[in-house]
Amino acid sequence: MKKQRVKAVAAATFITATTLFAGEVFADQTLDEIFKVGETKVNAGIQSQQRIDKLQSETESLLQEFKTVNKQIQGLRVYNKQLETSIASQLERINELEESIENVTVIERQIQPLVLRMLEGLEQFISLDMPFYIDTRTEELEKVKANMDSSDFLVSEKFRQVLELYKIESEYGRRVSTYEDTLTLDSGEREVNILQVGRIALLYQTKDTKLSGAWDARQGAWVPIDSGAYRSAILKGIRIAKKQASIDILDLPILAPEAAQ
Repeated sequence: MKKQRVKAVAAATFITATTLFAGEVFADQTLDEIFKVGETKVNAGIQSQQRIDKLQSETESLLQEFKTVNKQIQGLRVYNKQLETSIASQLERINELEESIENVTVIERQIQPLVLRMLEGLEQFISLDMPFYIDTRTEELEKVKANMDSSDFLVSEKFRQVLELYKIESEYGRRVSTYEDTLTLDSGEREVNILQVGRIALLYQTKDTKLSGAWDARQGAWVPIDSGAYRSAILKGIRIAKKQASIDILDLPILAPEAAQ
């Protein structure tokens, strides 16, 4: 009886120990699974956070790129507006040029007769003017006249050449100059110094200063003047024209033309 009880206790003890061991094993397995699940969740959390960080970085990069592109767009809008204004101005200028080109033929037809009339007027003016530098003035006039019939010059160039002649003639009237020439006087041909005082007076004096004279527009000829009265003044005027003397007041004979009736 006692033996049976001992066996029963021993069996119960074995069962209890077995049960406890089995419980411990089961608990260990459960904890491992829990740890694994926790570790998996942690890893998943880490990966999720990494994806979030990556997305945030990409979002910030895209936002910065958007801001940059937006500024560029604003700059392009301003630039395009300026271009539109510039293009509108250029189109207006093109229209003006096209209109001018259309009028070129008409302008040329009007300028060519004007240029010829200006030359005719200048030629007549030189023939009626005091005969200073007459060879040079006539030669330059003939050169320009010859160019009028040449196809090598545009109408604008022909017009410029005529204007240049007018400018030169205008300058003659504002200067004092002297040059040497040969005149036919009562005593025969003589080498003389010519003194031109604008278009006010045109005088001559022989090389020996003994004879002096002036151009008389009424007679269209050289006339002698009193050498004693004007000899020094003419000589001084010649020296002034040559820049050998300072500018001064000159007492010169002025042969004024008669007033038109």
